[in-house]
Amino acid sequence: MTIQTLFTLHCLYRTFFNLKVAFFLGSAGLTMMLLNNYYRFIVLLVGFLCLASLCSNYLIINFTFICMKHDFSDGFTEINGTRQSIYDYTPDDKKWILWAVAAGTIIGTVPMNLLLVKYGARFPFFLSGIVSCISTSLIPFAAKWNFAFLIILRFIQGFSFSADFAAIGLLAVRWAPLAETAIFVAVLTCFNAIASMITNMATGLICVSSLGWKWSYYLHSIVGAILFVLWYFVYIDHPQDTRRVSGKELQSIQKNKSEAHLSKKCDVPYIKLATSPVILCVWANAFFDLTAAIMFSTYIPLYLHEVLKFGVTETGFYSSLIHGICLPVRLCFGIISDKIQFISEPVKIQIFNTISVGGSGLFFASIGLIPMEYRGWSVFSCIMTMSCIGVNPGGFYKVAVLHSRQFAHVVLTAIQWIKCLALFVAPALVSIFVTNESIRQQWIWVFLIVGGGMVITNILGFFFLTDKPAEWTDTDEPLEKL
Repeated sequence: MTIQTLFTLHCLYRTFFNLKVAFFLGSAGLTMMLLNNYYRFIVLLVGFLCLASLCSNYLIINFTFICMKHDFSDGFTEINGTRQSIYDYTPDDKKWILWAVAAGTIIGTVPMNLLLVKYGARFPFFLSGIVSCISTSLIPFAAKWNFAFLIILRFIQGFSFSADFAAIGLLAVRWAPLAETAIFVAVLTCFNAIASMITNMATGLICVSSLGWKWSYYLHSIVGAILFVLWYFVYIDHPQDTRRVSGKELQSIQKNKSEAHLSKKCDVPYIKLATSPVILCVWANAFFDLTAAIMFSTYIPLYLHEVLKFGVTETGFYSSLIHGICLPVRLCFGIISDKIQFISEPVKIQIFNTISVGGSGLFFASIGLIPMEYRGWSVFSCIMTMSCIGVNPGGFYKVAVLHSRQFAHVVLTAIQWIKCLALFVAPALVSIFVTNESIRQQWIWVFLIVGGGMVITNILGFFFLTDKPAEWTDTDEPLEKL
């Protein structure tokens, strides 16, 4: 091989090496540019995953009720020789297990909101997540050894879960541009649907595997702990306090927000907020909407298995499908709500709220009326109910943020407290009307009452819901430029 040939090969190698270095440097630069200009979406994604983890931790038991009663490894033999599982809970036991979460959430809502408002969402939300993961990992132990300890752990799960809507509010207030309000709310309020979908499917597979139902709690705890550590390193309470946000992105986040909105310290007008007809209407719509959603996340696995007679694996699949369909719908209509310009904002709000509350109410009411032999239509009504509920980011949720502006976290935290009421109401309705979970006729009034309430509150929304900021938000002077 000649010297000239070697020199040519050397030049080609150097050229290739330089191009490769330039490519990687350019890719790194492009990645950094994207991170700097769209860091809010990284915060949004991590926040969403952490919210889903908190929700999953308390939802696991809703599906494992099905598996636990067939676990005779820790059972006992009755006098007549029948083998009985210690995990085969009575309806009253299940009621207390579910109510413990609701009690923890109700009691935790106010102190969690005060903590997040005073200290930001970074550390308090991280701490609530770690506590939730630890308590979740101990559930199998408590279920085996002491029912009272199980109730205490469920209460702790609920107390930790109470941080979720305050965190959603702070994320929306501090990180979402006004033009992306519905998108942020759509993503952040997806956590319940995605948590139900993943938890039901994963738990169904784990239950029938060699691992057994207990490992569903262990795996959820491990994944949750990883996510909350990631949250601690990614989240910043104020976008202007970090170099991860470029000037261009910061300008986008702050556009059309008032000085009061951007202030790090502001006094919340609690009385004016709590007596606002618009906010009261938002809360009424939220109550029935969330009651329906909680009925699904709590009882649909049981309804599919006990009433419609689907197998464990099928129940896990259909439960995941019913909850999962809400995710693409929510994201799609969140984008549509923000991007459509040829329809005025008030009209969009009414359309979206009618679909999400009124439409879902009609489908929800129909579920109990469909006979067993047409169980496919029951599944269809379940899917349509959750699909319609998925439209709510463009309805009452958007009104909550646009009307209360910098105080949106307070309004959304109140929705969390309302969700706690729904956590009580759903089991209470079932306790009143359902004595045998396998009899369809006993479920009819449960579906009719909740569905009818949704239709009525939707009608009230036509008179009160608006996109205009309240006078007490003091947004007369928008900040157009930094």
